[in-house]
Amino acid sequence: MSKGAHFPKESRESTDPQSGRRIRQVTNHPSIHHHPFFFVPAYDRAMKRLIFVSYRTGKPQIFFEDRSSGQLVQVTDRADLADWSIIPSGDGRYVYFTAGTAGYRVNLDTFEEEQLADFGAVEMREKGMVGAAMGTTALSASGRWWAVPVKAGPVTRFMLIDTEKKTSSVFLERDTIGHPQFCPDDEDLILYAGPMTDRVWVTDRSGKNNRRIYQRENEMQWVTHEVWVPGRRTVAFVDWPRGMKMVDVDRGVVRQITYSPAWHAAPDDAGDTFVCDTNFPDKGLHTFHLDDDPADEALPLCASEASSEGKHWNGPFPYNNGPVAVEAAQHTHPHPRFAPDNSRVVFTSDKTGHAQIYEVML
Repeated sequence: MSKGAHFPKESRESTDPQSGRRIRQVTNHPSIHHHPFFFVPAYDRAMKRLIFVSYRTGKPQIFFEDRSSGQLVQVTDRADLADWSIIPSGDGRYVYFTAGTAGYRVNLDTFEEEQLADFGAVEMREKGMVGAAMGTTALSASGRWWAVPVKAGPVTRFMLIDTEKKTSSVFLERDTIGHPQFCPDDEDLILYAGPMTDRVWVTDRSGKNNRRIYQRENEMQWVTHEVWVPGRRTVAFVDWPRGMKMVDVDRGVVRQITYSPAWHAAPDDAGDTFVCDTNFPDKGLHTFHLDDDPADEALPLCASEASSEGKHWNGPFPYNNGPVAVEAAQHTHPHPRFAPDNSRVVFTSDKTGHAQIYEVML
């Protein structure tokens, strides 16, 4: 099949046995599927399309579900798509992605691809399956700015692409840059992950105001999975396995927001409620409110039954002596994310033997 190909509706519904909530399985082909990473929107703001990656053609390709018809539509037909790089624009016009050593966007109406940047002779991503090796990218709320970390020998170049002028430049270089995210309330503020031992950083678009915003309390503290909290200029992060903390970017004030064992946690667009998956043990998907007592138990949402590969997480912090070789295929993780209208949460599960896309209704 090729770009523009339509596939029949595959969705089916069930009921979560514990919560009684309605579950909709979006995909059903015996191949790998996953939505974008947990801090990346899976829907456009109008919720006309649900964006995901499917391996059903033999290689990862961008697809969407047409929410009016339920049909699945193939958007790309490439041999070199970096599947975790995908990020849709909020207006529903484009999906941005990297492929090979270049950056592109594809029009979701015409399927026309447009190259926005050529990164040159680079490695693009670090080796491995987690963190900076995933190759995630960041798009500002307006869609004007696209930030892409590019591994080039011993350094990582942080590339800034002006999607209107179609120009690109390096605005920051350092040892490692992963999980970039534009602040939803300030397009001149970008969150990113540094090394596992020194993780939470922000910078402006010039790279001149690059700074750490949280220092580990001790060498065994495991800080991971940072995400912006909309409307608050704060960054929430996992303090594994001791729940989550939040740091104010401007004042540096840190506070505990939950003691529940959240793993990948993302807020709704209002910045009031989080949804999270869990790990070691997998207790399913949960929600918690940001301003509740952090000692309150997170509320169960539904079972995920995902395999969540990555045995190194079931033990003490292993990264003080450098990278750790692990098997942690990210399509085996739920990565839950609220829809823009808070009517549902999208997640991935490989409970059938193949990773599929699901929605749980709220």
